Amino acid sequence: MVLCHSLLPFLLLLPFLGTAAAAATPGFKIRMTAKGLDLVKQEGLRFVEQELENITIADFHGKEGQFHYNISKVRVTHLHLSASDLRFEPKQHLAFNINNGSISLRFRRQLLYWFFYDIGSINTSAEGVHIHTQLELSKDNSGRLKISNFSCNASIARMHAGFSGTLRKVYEFLGTFLTTGMRYLLNQQICPVLNHAGLVLINSLLDTVPVRNPVDDHIGIDYSLLKNPVVTSDTMDMDFEGKFFYLGDENKTLPNLAVEPVVLETERMVYLAVSEYFFDSALFSYFQAGVLSMEIADEKVPKDLEVLLRATFFGSIVMMNPSVVDAPLMLRLRVSSPPSCAIKASGMSISVTATLNIFLAPVDQPLVQLSSMTMEARLSAKVLLRKKALQVLMDLRRFRIYSNQSALESLALIPLQGPLKTLLQLTIMPIINERTKKGVQIPLPEGMDFTKEVVTYHKGYLTIGADLHFSKGLREVVEKYRTPQGPPPTSVAA
Repeated sequence: MVLCHSLLPFLLLLPFLGTAAAAATPGFKIRMTAKGLDLVKQEGLRFVEQELENITIADFHGKEGQFHYNISKVRVTHLHLSASDLRFEPKQHLAFNINNGSISLRFRRQLLYWFFYDIGSINTSAEGVHIHTQLELSKDNSGRLKISNFSCNASIARMHAGFSGTLRKVYEFLGTFLTTGMRYLLNQQICPVLNHAGLVLINSLLDTVPVRNPVDDHIGIDYSLLKNPVVTSDTMDMDFEGKFFYLGDENKTLPNLAVEPVVLETERMVYLAVSEYFFDSALFSYFQAGVLSMEIADEKVPKDLEVLLRATFFGSIVMMNPSVVDAPLMLRLRVSSPPSCAIKASGMSISVTATLNIFLAPVDQPLVQLSSMTMEARLSAKVLLRKKALQVLMDLRRFRIYSNQSALESLALIPLQGPLKTLLQLTIMPIINERTKKGVQIPLPEGMDFTKEVVTYHKGYLTIGADLHFSKGLREVVEKYRTPQGPPPTSVAA
């Protein structure tokens, strides 16, 4: 009984402990502001206009007293939807409204009134078009941002018809009848078209956002959303996993113990916040892949350094078999533990510890080790954002070596520090920067890029403020990834 009483407080805490364990810390964040939404509105309005231009109304016919009619080839000729508004709507919605728009249509008529028969075209204009839509944004099962729900309400205040032909004066009074029917049919088409555009076509655009993809042959990146986006009246914030993983063992990843990145600004169209963990997980994954190593041999070893190395280890060399004394040198550099990143207000740096082994490499004979030393280096890292690729350029700042064999040899290695640092700067750093030049894609839909980027460093994370640019139109990207679909739904979304 006493045991049960002692366990009771712990049992009561279990639900809260489970919740805390499930709340993962994001390694990467994106904030879109109202300014960014304004740009999206302009492109989105063009897309909506293009969709509404494709409205189709089936041919119809009938009679009203002595009036027989046949209407065919209905098509939209002009839209005026400039009075539009796209805004954030807490807690996870976007609202897109069109007020007092107009839609012009043209269709073929065949009319019979008593003994009078006439054919021709009719131009009609739908005035006072009001469309109110709401898009609910959420995280799907794969961690991708999707439009999960779409509501729509459309209305047409009035409709006018203009007749042409010899019988225009005779049956112009029937225009009210025709326009009433056309108004009803048009109104029934608007919301199904927009519903299809949102839930099918725009979601196909969101499918182009990278979620869990390879970066190269060794590592991948996980941009899964951790939760539904958080929408306020001015911003939309998205928290991403933001971690890299080794493709050979995707479950072996670095735990995220870094501070959570924070975005407070709203002046630019979009902000990225990148944690130390984002970079640490990349370094950890490359270390797991076993690719942080390099060999420098033969003519790649600078002559001045070779002379200095042979002089440094002259005592060891002369004691060796004469057949290997003149053998070429080989330097084998291997990172011995996962490098780590540190971000401060002054900038970003990467600390690396590696083992440098120096060998004689006689032809057709085993390597002969001259020395094994530990190398500690600190690299300064500059983060760049180009279009939607996050790049890191590095430069060697601090460097020291010491012997793994004796303190006495460490003293003897002091003259080598300068030449070895030069070797790293001239030989290895260009190779590393060439590999990081490609960068890592930011989770942004195809056709959108960043411009006017500004990087700001903070303690434990960095932020990048940028503007958005459409390098491709929504229509172009949607058509590229459009999958065969059935006809748009015919029911009006509530």
